[in-house]
Amino acid sequence: MQPPRELTPAMPPISRDDTLHIDSYTHPRELPDDGLALMGRAEQRHIEFGADWFALLVDTVYAREPKAHQVRLHVLRCGSRVLAVLPTVAHAGALGREVGALSNFYTALFAPALDDGITAEDLLPLLRAVRRTSGGAAVYRFAPMDPASREFSVLGRALELAGLKVHRYFAFGNWYEPVRQDWAAYLKDRSSQVRNTIKRNAKKFAAEGGSLEIVQGGERLEAGLAAYQAVYAQSWKVPEPYPDFLPELMRLCARRGWLRLGVAWVGDKPVAAQLWIVANGRADIYKLAYDEAYKALAPGTLLTARLMEQALDADHVREIDYLIGDDPYKAAWMSQRRERFGLIAYDPLTPRGLWGLLHQTLGNAWRHLRAKPAPAPRPENPAD
Repeated sequence: MQPPRELTPAMPPISRDDTLHIDSYTHPRELPDDGLALMGRAEQRHIEFGADWFALLVDTVYAREPKAHQVRLHVLRCGSRVLAVLPTVAHAGALGREVGALSNFYTALFAPALDDGITAEDLLPLLRAVRRTSGGAAVYRFAPMDPASREFSVLGRALELAGLKVHRYFAFGNWYEPVRQDWAAYLKDRSSQVRNTIKRNAKKFAAEGGSLEIVQGGERLEAGLAAYQAVYAQSWKVPEPYPDFLPELMRLCARRGWLRLGVAWVGDKPVAAQLWIVANGRADIYKLAYDEAYKALAPGTLLTARLMEQALDADHVREIDYLIGDDPYKAAWMSQRRERFGLIAYDPLTPRGLWGLLHQTLGNAWRHLRAKPAPAPRPENPAD
């Protein structure tokens, strides 16, 4: 189910004279070839927009609770052309039944696959069909998304046109680095604390028999995967609620050529591990962990430096992305921050949807009233 990796030429304009048709599927493997092709084009922007990512979520997360989660991939077709694929999951939320993005806490970025020429008006029949078959859902939620993206604006407007009351909300901060230089120049621009930590601890780490490895697949894949799991078990992190997800993600990345699994060893013991995903000119720092018993050697910092060197000098990526959250350490490695948002839409024709809308509106008004006024501009100093 791997979509083509070559860039696809621009599609011709959409003909509004053709008949619209909507189909629904329960798994990405059921999608027709042209639906997979559209998702393949979306995947060229971010791997989490592709069919393989959604299939992984279904197989390792939602298939474990099939009665609690109803997965659907809605396909909008105009004549013989697929215009959109919208992956959703329905489940019980705080306000009753909720339909939303086929995503969860493993998802750093969500977007439907949209044809280049599609508008909110074109997408409206699909949203009406989703609403009609939702089983009386009170809430529709799509997150996390890029608020500057076309998908965010088109989907938000289509939800409004479908008669839902839409609000935007902040999801999380996202630290990233647009790549402008090689590893040596990049390291030179880091703080003296980062540079000194790398230099000082590299010597200590080597003296303790330390070594660094980057697994990309092949015969070292399963050993690297076992090393990651051993480190994770000795780290501060809580056990994964879906234990099959990360191993299968690593195997998928190895098959697709995306895997950069870094492991720090002291002798034959793994003491730190990081999962980086490199695809389409991007390096996503997806998971990291270290054995706290070896914290003094800073194996996590050394491993980050080694993977950063690989991304810059070998993979020649255009962007490095720390994905989810505003953890303080990320600012030491990244220079830019952006935000991810979500869309939440209430159905005012349902009692619980109306209640949610009222609660949301009042909450927004209260936060606006409590917001501090902007400081008055400082008068210009003629001497400046």
